[in-house]
Amino acid sequence: MPMSKASSARVARRIATAAAYGSGGLGLVGGAAVGLLFTELQLAKRHIGGSEDEPPKADGLYGSAFGRLYSGGPLRLAFLGDSTAAGQGVHRPRQTPGALLASALAAIAERPVELRNVALSGAMSDDLERQITLLLSERELSESPDVCVIMVGANDVTHRMPPARSVRYLSDAVARLRTAGCEVVVGTCPDLGSVEPVGQPLRWIARRLSRQLAAAQTIAVVEEGGRTVSLGDLLGPEFSANPRELFGPDNYHPSAEGYATAAMAILPTLCAALGLWPTEDERPDARRREGILPVARAAAEAAAEGGTEVAGMRGPWALLKHRRRRRLPPPEEARPKPPEGIPETR
Repeated sequence: MPMSKASSARVARRIATAAAYGSGGLGLVGGAAVGLLFTELQLAKRHIGGSEDEPPKADGLYGSAFGRLYSGGPLRLAFLGDSTAAGQGVHRPRQTPGALLASALAAIAERPVELRNVALSGAMSDDLERQITLLLSERELSESPDVCVIMVGANDVTHRMPPARSVRYLSDAVARLRTAGCEVVVGTCPDLGSVEPVGQPLRWIARRLSRQLAAAQTIAVVEEGGRTVSLGDLLGPEFSANPRELFGPDNYHPSAEGYATAAMAILPTLCAALGLWPTEDERPDARRREGILPVARAAAEAAAEGGTEVAGMRGPWALLKHRRRRRLPPPEEARPKPPEGIPETR
């Protein structure tokens, strides 16, 4: 039976509190259920192909034509996290979520965008520290990314990392990036119950665990000064309705259409974090079920609906937004970033 929003909020708050105080985790599913989960997972693996291909490299400069119009340097966008952040499952760089968002951000800002992706397929939240070290060691502190997108959590669930430990790693990562001057947008743990070959009761257990983790991630991220976007039914509610179209050939990672759906959900929050969204849109609209709620309640609401943003307000309050999605511009291939002092040419 599904948990109520109030119950989900309480569980998420307990996980986040345990993470803050260094507790190893909470027993959210009984031992018998875990055993059943493991058995069902072995059956599901027979139907999930898995992909051994390396994700395409999409690092580089996007919107280079805007260099003639904008005299300053490019916006710096970084991607961190797991295989979804890396773009596993597609074959062209322009189909990855990083490239899609870099192209769209350049068009909206009318400014070149430099993309650096340090995400790693198979990574769990404990790899974020290494990824951040790699990212920040490549540049001067004054050239830290303007905004970082983190997509992580699915492997934490499937590898049974204690949720409080998972959230603590993410919280530390957001705090470190914020200290370096970066805006942070986190795509929270996707709803693993939407993976088509997974049957019951694994589907119900996977959905419950992933949503609990997503809500706890939201609390931790917001309290460290970041924003979250719920990736819901594995990167958006459209996945449940259109699994054949939005999942890739391995039936697990998104297809090109799936990543585009995810990018459209994240783009408004990415722009809002950079001050590129209309200020009047920051006010909650009750007609769109938006509002200012206690952080834990906002986190539970967001975890239940893909594409929902949560941003911190003063004290224990958070802004819950269902931002209008924008159609993405045609994706482009990255260009190598020109050496310092050499003007960009077309």
